[in-house]
Amino acid sequence: MTQTVEVRKTRRVHLAWAVAAVGFVTLIGAAGFRSVPGVLLDPLHEEFGWSHATISAAVSINLLLYGGISPFAAALMDQLGLRKVVSGALVLIALGSGLTVFMTASWQLLLCWGLLVGVGTGSMSMTFVATITGRWFVHRRGLVTGVLTAAGATGQLIFLPLIAALASRYGWRVPALVAAGAALAVVPLVLLFLRDYPSDVGLRAYGAPEGNTAGQRVKPSGSSALRALNALRTASRRPAFWMLAGGFAICGASTNGLVGTHFVTAAHDHGMPATTAASLLALVGIFDVGGTIFSGYLTDRWDPRYLLIAYYSLRGLSLLVLPSLLGPTAAPSTWVFIIFYGLDWVATVPPTVALCREWFGQEGPIVFGWVFASHQVGAALAATGAGAIRDAQGSYNLAWYLAGGLCAAAALMSASIGRRVVPV
Repeated sequence: MTQTVEVRKTRRVHLAWAVAAVGFVTLIGAAGFRSVPGVLLDPLHEEFGWSHATISAAVSINLLLYGGISPFAAALMDQLGLRKVVSGALVLIALGSGLTVFMTASWQLLLCWGLLVGVGTGSMSMTFVATITGRWFVHRRGLVTGVLTAAGATGQLIFLPLIAALASRYGWRVPALVAAGAALAVVPLVLLFLRDYPSDVGLRAYGAPEGNTAGQRVKPSGSSALRALNALRTASRRPAFWMLAGGFAICGASTNGLVGTHFVTAAHDHGMPATTAASLLALVGIFDVGGTIFSGYLTDRWDPRYLLIAYYSLRGLSLLVLPSLLGPTAAPSTWVFIIFYGLDWVATVPPTVALCREWFGQEGPIVFGWVFASHQVGAALAATGAGAIRDAQGSYNLAWYLAGGLCAAAALMSASIGRRVVPV
């Protein structure tokens, strides 16, 4: 009698998912300090007497460096590796956050909050997302881009209420130290589990067919700075680059620069407690997670241009009505704005990354770094400009209206981007 032994072949989980998980946790840790500015504007103003415009200037430096470093960081990741660049960035964030507790002059705020944290966060910004998804994924690339992008919102969700509560009870120095500790806590995970290329461990990128070169280590040519500049020079010859960069600059102005930096103060101007306003901003993070992941899912299936047109149009409408919704309490109409705006917060990232990859191929992550730099230029201008409007007029109303109009312009820019039918 012959016994038949059934051998079941087990399917191992692809290492790409572990790399994506570490990237997600890393981006959450980096989001800790980036949640601090909007909550601590008033405490710093009250303790040191610095104007809102002065404090916003430090935020602007942070935002500029967050974007300006991105393309060079993407090229540096090719040269030095993900682990070295990302772990070094987290240490810089921790230093910048921790040293703020010793500052006594506004230039020290610019140095710590602006320079150190700006360089650190810029070294692991959205180009980090584009690098991971470009190297490790072919199948589900848009979805994973959405999930990793949502990590920033998840970090905001975790840290905003915590920072607001700590600042209210213990002063602003304690949350600054908490943010520094959060960044340092992620460093061991990066060193232990993050890997550069699938080919380094004998794998292909997730979903890559036989013979596909995705996930194969590519030896970088020239210095990181030169490669980043060459990518910019090549991309700048195409109108699609300028449309993407212009639209993303408005995206930054209407999110991180305006709402992320000034929403708590604007709501407080209408009589709302700062802790309530911070909790509402954290709720934006809840809905942002779902909205961004769903945007990644849609990017795998729909024309990215149409998604951008819809996102910018709807965001502009929501900002135009926001001044009429703010009050001493969170009315039902305010909750509608928080849900609606949260779903749209960074839903623009997956389709923008997809269009950069479509138009610029292997250099897509670096080109996206330059597009993201424009995002932060817009955010920096909005952060400083909105603070100046608040100092001059006593309210943020004009800032909301200007942002709504700019979003309409971003929708038109997105509509003008063509599709590249022939692969790069």
